[in-house]
Amino acid sequence: MRRSTSTNRGHLLARNALGERHLVRRLFQLYAGLALYGASSALLVRSGLGLEPWNVLHQGLSERTGLSMGVVLTALGALILLLWIPLRQRPGLGTVSNVLVIGVAMDATLAVVPDAHNMAVRVALMVSGIVLNGAATGLYIAARFGPGPRDGLMTGLHQRTGVSVRLVRTAIEITVVVTGFLLGGTVGVGTLLYAVAIGPFAQLFLRVFAVPVAGEGSTVVAGRTPRRAILRS
Repeated sequence: MRRSTSTNRGHLLARNALGERHLVRRLFQLYAGLALYGASSALLVRSGLGLEPWNVLHQGLSERTGLSMGVVLTALGALILLLWIPLRQRPGLGTVSNVLVIGVAMDATLAVVPDAHNMAVRVALMVSGIVLNGAATGLYIAARFGPGPRDGLMTGLHQRTGVSVRLVRTAIEITVVVTGFLLGGTVGVGTLLYAVAIGPFAQLFLRVFAVPVAGEGSTVVAGRTPRRAILRS
């Protein structure tokens, strides 16, 4: 009986230790993913060949207001969080961190990476930005700390209206791209390639960076969040 109790206690301690290690890894992935997301988005900016949908809007607003893209991204993210209230969405650590980290990482990268003028360099920046953005998405979502504010807006509208996630996402992204373009944001081949490539890259990196669930032998790769939402800065 004592041996059984001792064994159970040992298993419990081992699970707790494993859970702590997983938590440390998840936190690392969360902030590494967010920082990499901001940096990869900055590479797309410097390529000048087109941005991901939300950053077309951020760049357009930046051009009109004189604020940096990072500041615009952060401010708009905070405003979108206010829309979560009527949509009854609950923010997590990842949600708040998304608002605070990505914009800072983007502005920091823009400060050290100059505009590219050679076409080969611009293409390299575009491709690197898209691939790294996919890796950042996998890191962030696999950490399982909650969706970004723009993803929560999308899923919240889906839940409140009954319209499919795909249709809601498409409508939102068309709206932000058109609005951003009219404000001066950059739309180009990079925008199209990003739209085509980000899904496969995100799914690939979700598998690469999947964190095992404490107490289970399997890993969480996709769950519901990746099928419904991909982090959009």
